[in-house]
Amino acid sequence: MSKHKAIFESLYSQYWKSIYRLALGYVNDADWAKDIAQETFVNVWNQLPKFRQEAGYGTWIYRITVNICLRQLQRSKKVVPNEAKVLLSTCTVDEVYQEVDTQRLYQAISELAELNRIIISLTLEGVEQKEIAEIIGLSHANVRTRVHRIKEELYQKLK
Repeated sequence: MSKHKAIFESLYSQYWKSIYRLALGYVNDADWAKDIAQETFVNVWNQLPKFRQEAGYGTWIYRITVNICLRQLQRSKKVVPNEAKVLLSTCTVDEVYQEVDTQRLYQAISELAELNRIIISLTLEGVEQKEIAEIIGLSHANVRTRVHRIKEELYQKLK
């Protein structure tokens, strides 16, 4: 197996779920999020030979994902459908309540300003604030302040 392919497979297995959840938090649509994740990894595959390791792989992959999300949202002011009817027909009562809470959270996140969506989605993925600052080009202090304000805003929306 080539080094390129081995690195790609490692990155894919390590980051696929995180990239999907980041995209889902951003666009609030499962199919669209899968498309974004797929496009992210097509870009990773194509750009991997040119990767200069100025940042870590995770930072680089998250940056690609964020750029794709921004581009796709600019191209399409798509309104995300509510999938509650499908949930009710396929899940247990406990699963429905948990999924509805998750849907409410994703809905609240989708109503945030674009930059705030990126920040909170990366935060929910467990990305450290220093790395988030590097990904989006803000200072660490600015990201820390924004995370606090975003959490407050989400709390108010979900109350």
